[in-house]
Amino acid sequence: MSQKLTPQQLTELARRAKSIRGNIVRMVTEAKSGHPGGSLSAADILTVLYFAEMKVDPANPKDADRDRFVLSKGHAAPVLYATLAEKGYLPKEELLTLRKINSRLQGHPEMKKIPGVDMSTGSLGQGLSAANGMALAGKLDARDYRVYALLGDGELEEGQVWEAAMFAPHYKLDNLTAFVDFNGLQIDGPISEVMSPLPIPEKWQAFGWNVIVIDGHDYNAIYDAIQAAKTVKDKPTMIVAKTIKGKGVCQMENVAEWHGKAPTQEECTTFLASIEAMAD
Repeated sequence: MSQKLTPQQLTELARRAKSIRGNIVRMVTEAKSGHPGGSLSAADILTVLYFAEMKVDPANPKDADRDRFVLSKGHAAPVLYATLAEKGYLPKEELLTLRKINSRLQGHPEMKKIPGVDMSTGSLGQGLSAANGMALAGKLDARDYRVYALLGDGELEEGQVWEAAMFAPHYKLDNLTAFVDFNGLQIDGPISEVMSPLPIPEKWQAFGWNVIVIDGHDYNAIYDAIQAAKTVKDKPTMIVAKTIKGKGVCQMENVAEWHGKAPTQEECTTFLASIEAMAD
Protein backbone atom coordinates (compact mmCIF):
# COMPACT_ATOMS: atom_id res chain seq x y z
CA MET A 1 0.00 0.00 0.00
CA SER A 2 1.39 3.41 -0.94
CA GLN A 3 1.83 5.98 1.81
CA LYS A 4 0.54 9.48 1.30
CA LEU A 5 1.03 12.74 3.09
CA THR A 6 -1.86 14.41 4.91
CA PRO A 7 -3.39 17.64 3.54
CA GLN A 8 -1.80 19.47 6.46
CA GLN A 9 1.62 18.06 5.63
CA LEU A 10 1.23 18.97 1.96
CA THR A 11 0.34 22.55 2.88
CA GLU A 12 3.36 22.75 5.18
CA LEU A 13 5.69 21.33 2.53
CA ALA A 14 4.44 23.82 -0.05
CA ARG A 15 5.05 26.65 2.41
CA ARG A 16 8.56 25.44 3.15
CA ALA A 17 9.38 24.97 -0.53
CA LYS A 18 8.24 28.51 -1.34
CA SER A 19 10.47 29.87 1.40
CA ILE A 20 13.42 27.80 0.15
CA ARG A 21 12.89 28.91 -3.45
CA GLY A 22 12.60 32.55 -2.42
CA ASN A 23 15.83 32.36 -0.47
CA ILE A 24 17.62 30.69 -3.41
CA VAL A 25 16.71 33.65 -5.61
CA ARG A 26 17.62 36.20 -2.92
CA MET A 27 21.01 34.72 -2.12
CA VAL A 28 22.12 34.24 -5.72
CA THR A 29 20.98 37.78 -6.55
CA GLU A 30 22.91 39.19 -3.59
CA ALA A 31 26.02 37.18 -4.51
CA LYS A 32 25.75 38.24 -8.16
CA SER A 33 26.75 34.68 -9.04
CA GLY A 34 25.64 31.13 -8.42
CA HIS A 35 23.45 28.38 -9.83
CA PRO A 36 19.72 29.07 -9.50
CA GLY A 37 18.23 26.80 -12.20
CA GLY A 38 19.27 23.43 -10.81
CA SER A 39 18.76 24.61 -7.23
CA LEU A 40 15.13 25.46 -7.96
CA SER A 41 14.53 22.15 -9.76
CA ALA A 42 15.69 20.21 -6.69
CA ALA A 43 13.85 22.26 -4.06
CA ASP A 44 10.84 19.95 -3.73
CA ILE A 45 13.03 16.87 -3.29
CA LEU A 46 15.02 18.45 -0.47
CA THR A 47 11.85 19.82 1.12
CA VAL A 48 10.34 16.34 1.38
CA LEU A 49 13.60 14.81 2.62
CA TYR A 50 14.22 17.36 5.37
CA PHE A 51 10.65 18.08 6.44
CA ALA A 52 8.86 14.75 5.97
CA GLU A 53 11.46 11.98 6.06
CA MET A 54 15.03 12.30 7.29
CA LYS A 55 15.98 11.72 10.91
CA VAL A 56 18.09 14.81 11.56
CA ASP A 57 18.39 17.25 14.44
CA PRO A 58 19.84 20.76 13.98
CA ALA A 59 20.69 20.76 17.69
CA ASN A 60 22.85 17.66 17.20
CA PRO A 61 24.16 17.81 13.61
CA LYS A 62 26.83 15.15 14.18
CA ASP A 63 24.53 12.56 15.74
CA ALA A 64 26.01 9.19 14.78
CA ASP A 65 22.54 7.79 14.11
CA ARG A 66 21.31 10.63 11.90
CA ASP A 67 20.31 10.08 8.30
CA ARG A 68 22.88 11.42 5.84
CA PHE A 69 22.46 13.56 2.73
CA VAL A 70 25.05 14.11 0.00
CA LEU A 71 24.51 16.86 -2.57
CA SER A 72 26.56 15.30 -5.34
CA LYS A 73 25.80 18.19 -7.70
CA GLY A 74 27.56 20.56 -5.32
CA HIS A 75 27.10 23.67 -7.46
CA ALA A 76 23.42 23.55 -6.40
CA ALA A 77 24.63 24.59 -2.94
CA PRO A 78 21.96 27.35 -2.71
CA VAL A 79 19.18 24.77 -2.39
CA LEU A 80 21.08 22.95 0.36
CA TYR A 81 21.91 26.15 2.24
CA ALA A 82 18.34 27.42 1.98
CA THR A 83 16.98 24.07 3.18
CA LEU A 84 19.41 23.89 6.11
CA ALA A 85 18.46 27.44 7.12
CA GLU A 86 14.76 26.56 6.84
CA LYS A 87 15.41 23.55 9.08
CA GLY A 88 17.25 25.65 11.67
CA TYR A 89 20.89 24.69 11.12
CA LEU A 90 21.92 28.27 10.42
CA PRO A 91 20.27 31.71 10.51
CA LYS A 92 18.43 32.74 7.37
CA GLU A 93 20.19 36.12 7.43
CA GLU A 94 23.46 34.28 6.78
CA LEU A 95 22.16 33.12 3.40
CA LEU A 96 22.83 36.58 1.99
CA THR A 97 26.56 36.04 2.61
CA LEU A 98 26.68 33.42 -0.18
CA ARG A 99 30.04 33.45 -1.99
CA LYS A 100 31.32 36.45 -0.05
CA ILE A 101 34.79 36.63 1.49
CA ASN A 102 34.97 34.95 4.91
CA SER A 103 31.46 33.49 4.57
CA ARG A 104 30.87 29.84 5.46
CA LEU A 105 28.54 29.63 2.48
CA GLN A 106 30.79 29.36 -0.55
CA GLY A 107 29.92 28.17 -4.05
CA HIS A 108 30.17 24.53 -2.99
CA PRO A 109 29.25 23.08 0.44
CA GLU A 110 32.00 22.55 3.03
CA MET A 111 31.39 19.88 5.68
CA LYS A 112 34.01 21.24 8.10
CA LYS A 113 32.39 24.67 8.31
CA ILE A 114 28.65 24.27 7.86
CA PRO A 115 26.50 22.29 10.32
CA GLY A 116 24.27 19.79 8.54
CA VAL A 117 26.57 19.32 5.55
CA ASP A 118 27.60 15.66 5.59
CA MET A 119 30.02 15.79 2.65
CA SER A 120 32.00 18.50 0.88
CA THR A 121 31.10 18.34 -2.81
CA GLY A 122 31.66 20.26 -5.99
CA SER A 123 33.81 18.12 -8.26
CA LEU A 124 31.03 16.42 -10.18
CA GLY A 125 30.77 12.64 -10.12
CA GLN A 126 32.20 12.06 -6.65
CA GLY A 127 29.17 12.40 -4.41
CA LEU A 128 27.66 8.98 -5.03
CA SER A 129 30.98 7.35 -4.11
CA ALA A 130 30.94 9.21 -0.78
CA ALA A 131 27.34 8.18 -0.18
CA ASN A 132 28.32 4.58 -0.92
CA GLY A 133 30.99 4.78 1.76
CA MET A 134 28.54 6.16 4.31
CA ALA A 135 26.01 3.45 3.50
CA LEU A 136 28.61 0.67 3.68
CA ALA A 137 29.86 2.03 7.01
CA GLY A 138 26.31 1.92 8.32
CA LYS A 139 26.04 -1.72 7.30
CA LEU A 140 29.38 -2.65 8.87
CA ASP A 141 28.54 -0.80 12.09
CA ALA A 142 25.01 -2.28 12.22
CA ARG A 143 23.42 1.18 12.38
CA ASP A 144 19.95 1.86 11.03
CA TYR A 145 20.52 5.29 9.49
CA ARG A 146 19.78 5.83 5.82
CA VAL A 147 21.84 7.67 3.24
CA TYR A 148 20.39 9.92 0.54
CA ALA A 149 22.19 11.47 -2.41
CA LEU A 150 21.17 13.87 -5.18
CA LEU A 151 22.84 13.76 -8.58
CA GLY A 152 22.35 16.02 -11.57
CA ASP A 153 21.43 14.49 -14.92
CA GLY A 154 24.36 16.23 -16.60
CA GLU A 155 26.56 14.80 -13.85
CA LEU A 156 25.73 11.33 -15.14
CA GLU A 157 28.20 12.05 -17.95
CA GLU A 158 31.02 11.58 -15.39
CA GLY A 159 32.66 8.14 -15.44
CA GLN A 160 33.05 7.86 -11.67
CA VAL A 161 29.26 7.85 -11.32
CA TRP A 162 29.14 4.50 -13.08
CA GLU A 163 31.91 2.99 -10.95
CA ALA A 164 29.82 3.99 -7.94
CA ALA A 165 26.75 2.58 -9.69
CA MET A 166 28.44 -0.84 -9.76
CA PHE A 167 29.67 -0.63 -6.17
CA ALA A 168 26.32 -0.07 -4.44
CA PRO A 169 24.47 -3.17 -5.74
CA HIS A 170 27.61 -5.30 -5.29
CA TYR A 171 27.62 -4.50 -1.57
CA LYS A 172 23.81 -4.70 -1.34
CA LEU A 173 23.45 -1.16 -0.02
CA ASP A 174 19.71 -1.18 0.54
CA ASN A 175 20.17 1.66 3.04
CA LEU A 176 21.06 3.98 0.15
CA THR A 177 18.52 5.96 -1.84
CA ALA A 178 19.71 8.33 -4.56
CA PHE A 179 17.89 10.81 -6.77
CA VAL A 180 18.64 12.02 -10.27
CA ASP A 181 17.42 15.58 -10.77
CA PHE A 182 16.31 14.91 -14.34
CA ASN A 183 15.59 18.39 -15.72
CA GLY A 184 17.17 17.69 -19.10
CA LEU A 185 19.49 20.72 -19.15
CA GLN A 186 23.08 21.43 -18.17
CA ILE A 187 25.17 24.57 -18.49
CA ASP A 188 25.91 23.99 -22.19
CA GLY A 189 22.38 23.02 -23.18
CA PRO A 190 20.23 19.87 -23.39
CA ILE A 191 21.90 16.79 -21.92
CA SER A 192 20.86 14.84 -25.00
CA GLU A 193 23.07 17.08 -27.15
CA VAL A 194 26.09 17.59 -24.86
CA MET A 195 26.90 13.97 -23.97
CA SER A 196 23.68 12.03 -23.70
CA PRO A 197 23.28 9.81 -20.60
CA LEU A 198 19.90 8.63 -21.88
CA PRO A 199 18.03 6.39 -21.26
CA ILE A 200 18.49 7.07 -17.56
CA PRO A 201 16.12 4.60 -15.82
CA GLU A 202 17.22 1.68 -17.98
CA LYS A 203 20.90 2.35 -17.32
CA TRP A 204 20.44 2.23 -13.54
CA GLN A 205 18.35 -0.91 -13.83
CA ALA A 206 21.11 -2.52 -15.89
CA PHE A 207 23.59 -1.70 -13.13
CA GLY A 208 21.45 -3.58 -10.61
CA TRP A 209 19.52 -0.78 -8.92
CA ASN A 210 15.87 -0.69 -7.97
CA VAL A 211 14.55 2.20 -10.08
CA ILE A 212 11.50 4.40 -9.49
CA VAL A 213 10.50 7.16 -11.93
CA ILE A 214 8.48 10.06 -10.53
CA ASP A 215 7.38 13.65 -10.99
CA GLY A 216 10.02 15.44 -8.95
CA HIS A 217 7.64 18.26 -8.04
CA ASP A 218 4.86 16.05 -6.63
CA TYR A 219 5.30 15.80 -2.86
CA ASN A 220 3.23 12.64 -2.59
CA ALA A 221 5.20 10.98 -5.40
CA ILE A 222 8.54 11.92 -3.80
CA TYR A 223 7.47 10.72 -0.37
CA ASP A 224 5.89 7.53 -1.68
CA ALA A 225 9.03 6.66 -3.64
CA ILE A 226 11.17 7.12 -0.53
CA GLN A 227 8.87 4.81 1.43
CA ALA A 228 8.94 2.23 -1.35
CA ALA A 229 12.74 2.32 -1.40
CA LYS A 230 12.84 1.39 2.29
CA THR A 231 11.00 -1.86 1.57
CA VAL A 232 13.58 -3.06 -0.99
CA LYS A 233 16.19 -5.49 0.32
CA ASP A 234 19.74 -6.15 -0.90
CA LYS A 235 19.89 -3.39 -3.53
CA PRO A 236 20.02 0.40 -3.59
CA THR A 237 17.25 2.54 -5.07
CA MET A 238 17.58 5.25 -7.68
CA ILE A 239 14.65 7.66 -7.89
CA VAL A 240 14.65 9.31 -11.30
CA ALA A 241 12.84 12.57 -10.61
CA LYS A 242 11.55 14.36 -13.69
CA THR A 243 11.91 18.05 -12.90
CA ILE A 244 11.82 21.49 -14.48
CA LYS A 245 14.96 23.59 -14.47
CA GLY A 246 14.18 26.85 -12.67
CA LYS A 247 10.89 25.49 -11.28
CA GLY A 248 8.79 28.18 -9.62
CA VAL A 249 10.16 31.10 -11.62
CA CYS A 250 8.30 31.06 -14.93
CA GLN A 251 10.95 33.19 -16.64
CA MET A 252 13.65 30.65 -15.69
CA GLU A 253 11.78 27.43 -16.38
CA ASN A 254 13.42 25.17 -18.98
CA VAL A 255 15.98 27.84 -19.91
CA ALA A 256 19.58 26.52 -19.84
CA GLU A 257 20.93 30.07 -19.52
CA TRP A 258 19.75 30.13 -15.89
CA HIS A 259 21.96 27.19 -14.93
CA GLY A 260 24.67 29.52 -13.65
CA LYS A 261 23.42 33.09 -13.98
CA ALA A 262 22.40 35.49 -11.21
CA PRO A 263 19.29 37.67 -11.49
CA THR A 264 19.49 41.44 -11.33
CA GLN A 265 17.76 43.20 -8.44
CA GLU A 266 14.85 44.05 -10.74
CA GLU A 267 14.58 40.45 -11.94
CA CYS A 268 14.76 39.27 -8.33
CA THR A 269 11.62 41.23 -7.46
CA THR A 270 9.78 39.75 -10.43
CA PHE A 271 11.01 36.23 -9.71
CA LEU A 272 9.98 36.37 -6.04
CA ALA A 273 6.49 37.36 -7.13
CA SER A 274 6.42 34.34 -9.45
CA ILE A 275 7.37 32.03 -6.59
CA GLU A 276 4.75 33.56 -4.31
CA ALA A 277 2.12 32.95 -6.98
CA MET A 278 2.83 29.20 -7.03
CA ALA A 279 -0.12 27.06 -6.04
CA ASP A 280 0.03 25.61 -2.52
